[in-house]
Amino acid sequence: MFKGSLVALITPMREDGAVDEKAFERFVDWQINEGSHGVVPVGTTGESPTLSHEEHKRVTEITVAVAKGRVPVIAGTGSNSTAEAIDLTRHAKAAGADAALVVTPYYNKPTQEGLYLHFKAIADAVDLPIIIYNIPPRSVVDMSADTMARLAKHPNIVGVKDATANLARPLHTRRGCGAGFCQLSGEDHTALAFLAAGGVGCISVTANVAPRMLSTMHETWAGGDIKGAMAIQDRLVPLHDALFAETSPAPVKYAASLLGHTADRCRLPLAPVSEPVKARVRAAMTEAGLLN
Repeated sequence: MFKGSLVALITPMREDGAVDEKAFERFVDWQINEGSHGVVPVGTTGESPTLSHEEHKRVTEITVAVAKGRVPVIAGTGSNSTAEAIDLTRHAKAAGADAALVVTPYYNKPTQEGLYLHFKAIADAVDLPIIIYNIPPRSVVDMSADTMARLAKHPNIVGVKDATANLARPLHTRRGCGAGFCQLSGEDHTALAFLAAGGVGCISVTANVAPRMLSTMHETWAGGDIKGAMAIQDRLVPLHDALFAETSPAPVKYAASLLGHTADRCRLPLAPVSEPVKARVRAAMTEAGLLN
């Protein structure tokens, strides 16, 4: 159902900090026209922790309306409150999203049993495909392959966004969850290696500014041209580095501003990008052929 290059959408904001809905509409349409195979609004890259519930839901609605079924929409609906995650997932279904991306609960530090019960409660409450988002560096919990295998038995839990950067993990996930479980990388640097280990795609930060290159990379890989895909990957490594030189999504928002898509503003507590990192982002985009 979900494969290739799926973009973890930024949420454009005006200089006053309000969500720039018109810029977001244009940005989603540009992403689809540039070849992104799916769009993922209001994840971590979309600054979901600092959006109000009303803003969060509105961003999902806009994404579905602009996509018009051209590509899948996987709406971020995670929370460290199970009840809140259920509410956001219900809204995503009502809005017409194709799936929900649900992050492992941050700060609470649930046990493996707590993780199981959290995701089971959401999947029981809403008849919508759910992608588990496992990102230990952000959430401070790591869902084990065994827990994921338990959850994969639920008909509504269909895959994982794996941001562990542990390339042994997709091998164990495939054994525990089966070949049909949708494994998506959540880490740009290791996207091709993840595909080689059983993945089918990547939910990408870098695709915010290089959607055509990344969709081509995945299509080239799928077509069997491994060297061609690796050549694209090699061109993008400095950009991947630059976009994570400070806390994401601040660098990628700055990169998007250089292309005219949005102001570079993030909401506090994310700080403006430092001048050295701005220079690094600009240089990496130039090297990749995205800027003159």
